[in-house]
Amino acid sequence: MKRLILSLAALALCVCACSAPGPRKYGVKVVREYPHDTRAYTQGLFFDNGTLYESTGQTGQSSFRIVDLQTGKVLRKLGFAHKYFGEGSVMFQGKLYMLTWTNHVAFVYDAATLEYEKTYSYPREGWGLTTDGKSLIASDGSANLFFLDGEFHLQRTLKVTLNGRPIRYLNELEWIDGRIWANVYTTDMIVIINPKTGVVEATVDCSGLLPNALRGPETDVLNGIAVLDGRIFLTGKNWPRMYEVELKETK
Repeated sequence: MKRLILSLAALALCVCACSAPGPRKYGVKVVREYPHDTRAYTQGLFFDNGTLYESTGQTGQSSFRIVDLQTGKVLRKLGFAHKYFGEGSVMFQGKLYMLTWTNHVAFVYDAATLEYEKTYSYPREGWGLTTDGKSLIASDGSANLFFLDGEFHLQRTLKVTLNGRPIRYLNELEWIDGRIWANVYTTDMIVIINPKTGVVEATVDCSGLLPNALRGPETDVLNGIAVLDGRIFLTGKNWPRMYEVELKETK
């Protein structure tokens, strides 16, 4: 009898797990398109007080930029020494924070003037960076997200799961309406993550966002999520376009 009860309990757990709803699925509809610098290997993308900012990578080409949305023109540009490979960036508590990939350093600037302030030692690979207004939130290419204070002290680690399994290659990040949006590197998928549980609550399929006719030898993967007054903007590494999109639910 005891074995029977245990077997029935195990079966019930299996049925519950199998019947649990999966993440909602979305595609994207292009609302508007804007020029984007094809020399920008996009690593971080965000708006702050209506101004568009972008950090770019590649050794010897890394930069942080103020960009005019309508024209794609770079209004101001900070360069980095040849040895640095720039990564994600964000404004947080009056400071600009920017990660590097494998250099194990992070740079901090004054948000208003973009004057250099400090370099921090950083213990892991730098990938994406965003904020919920209380903490920095960083990715390192694993299934983990790291919540940090303004001096990069670890507050907590969040494991991200999709259908119960860890999902790796979380890259560029954006905080939108209480959720963390993340590009999944080398794919056309964005995941929308519950910041308390780490569960992926929705996926966004961006396949075909950049038409084949606009792709060139240097065109790379989807990477870059930004939000302005509820409007979602997407681009990619060395893409010639940035897109304002709306989500459309799919089956």
